[in-house]
Amino acid sequence: MTYEEYLDEVTTLIAEKYDLSDAAAIKLVVDAQDAEFFVQHDKKKELRTLDQAHKDAKTLYMAGQK
Repeated sequence: MTYEEYLDEVTTLIAEKYDLSDAAAIKLVVDAQDAEFFVQHDKKKELRTLDQAHKDAKTLYMAGQK
């Protein structure tokens, strides 16, 4: 998937799995982008998989709970 599709997938997973509003999920992803969390995902297509999206969604959600 493209980088943009990957970010959309992570956002959707956060909203669905953790029962957050779309706005809250988007904020987590945008904040992660600002912190350069997704730099390697942009460079390496092999990091843009559904399995990785699930892992990243959990990581971002858990980080947002602190």
